[in-house]
Amino acid sequence: MCRRDPGVAETLVEAISMSALECQYQFRFERWNCTLEGRYRASLLKRGFKETAFLYAISSAGLTHAMAKACSAGRMERCTCDEAPDLENREAWQWGGCGDNLKYSNKFVKEFLGKKSNKDLRARVDFHNNLVGMKVIKAGVETTCKCHGVSGSCTVRTCWRQLSPFHEIGKQLKQKYETSLKVGSTTNEATGEGDISPPKKSTPGHSDQIPRTTDLVYIDDSPSFCLMSRYSPGTSGRKCYKDKNCESICCGRGHNTQSRVVTRPCQCQVRWCCYVECKQCTQREEVYTCKD
Repeated sequence: MCRRDPGVAETLVEAISMSALECQYQFRFERWNCTLEGRYRASLLKRGFKETAFLYAISSAGLTHAMAKACSAGRMERCTCDEAPDLENREAWQWGGCGDNLKYSNKFVKEFLGKKSNKDLRARVDFHNNLVGMKVIKAGVETTCKCHGVSGSCTVRTCWRQLSPFHEIGKQLKQKYETSLKVGSTTNEATGEGDISPPKKSTPGHSDQIPRTTDLVYIDDSPSFCLMSRYSPGTSGRKCYKDKNCESICCGRGHNTQSRVVTRPCQCQVRWCCYVECKQCTQREEVYTCKD
């Protein structure tokens, strides 16, 4: 793929970076803060935790989003702007601009990630979570319009389709992470293929709800992420917020308090025409970190 279109490699790198940064933002107040350096990422992706489900979904969403944007920005050889859809009752407006090409992006990502595998439950779960990420992107497509006319009137509008900001996508996937469902495997009698279903033995805290195509699903219960392991560096030394998450993040070990003096811009004013002028204010603040 990368040889066929030089823009693919650049878009892949952009998607990986964008997905990782959004993951870290969404989990910044959690015990697992999406630390993906070295062995942690590889170890997580080999398991079926809730966190693994989120990683698959945010990665497929990131690639779908980045590819659609790359097409409309003219960075790809094999795709351009989104095509005008067949819509009725649009006499007062015309399709124009340069919409994000979600149609090509979806096709590319499905080809890149591979076909659905029924080999085992993990393969089916990973494929399912990849599709959840892509569906969140599709659900967030909006029609954006610009007015044209004399003296600001809107006699004619030019409209195009635009993806939601990726931060909004990350927020929705984090909500799906919070309500993700633990699943097991059953055999479909009609096709003989494996299906995703609620666990055979119900466990406390887990729902018997049948997962929808828009739900994130997982197989294994997550570790606590309190101590260093193959999945995370633990929370020792992690910065926390006293009234927000220190008790949870520090796992009952308590936290250290350090006082420091910081200098920040303050009392900023916009000066005509083109710059902002600020004073430098010094203040003392307390920093909280988890004990070992």
